[in-house]
Amino acid sequence: MAFRKIVTVGDDVLRKKCFEVTAFDEKLHQLLDDMKDTLYKAQGAGLAAPQVGVLRRIFIIDTEESGYIEMINPEIVATSGTQYVTEGCLSVPGKWGEVTRPKTVTVKFKDRYGVEHKIKAKDFFAQAVCHENDHLNGVLYIDKAENLRNSSK
Repeated sequence: MAFRKIVTVGDDVLRKKCFEVTAFDEKLHQLLDDMKDTLYKAQGAGLAAPQVGVLRRIFIIDTEESGYIEMINPEIVATSGTQYVTEGCLSVPGKWGEVTRPKTVTVKFKDRYGVEHKIKAKDFFAQAVCHENDHLNGVLYIDKAENLRNSSK
């Protein structure tokens, strides 16, 4: 198990656009494994590569029902509906706010072996896909949030 440091708001890496992944090799697999370990330890729902200081188009989401899903070079190809949801972020500790997100998203992505997939995500899963995908473009949920407030913890 390897844990990586989660970078927080104020670190320039969080505001940069990530680069496409072109090598589906052992180095990528190690990064994905480290991200899973880090996310599990942090008790979060999702983690994007820039949150651990890596400017690559990668994120993982803990779907709870079916475990972790890894999305490499994701592209949201369709959205529908809206949902007004409360969000927080491991890179913005101690804050919460409401964000409007699509209720459903269709996303194309590659897995750790370079195999392309396309899935439809709904509700919280769609919210997480959009939140993590924003990270890959240097956008944080606080840029979109209303009623930003400190956590009661």
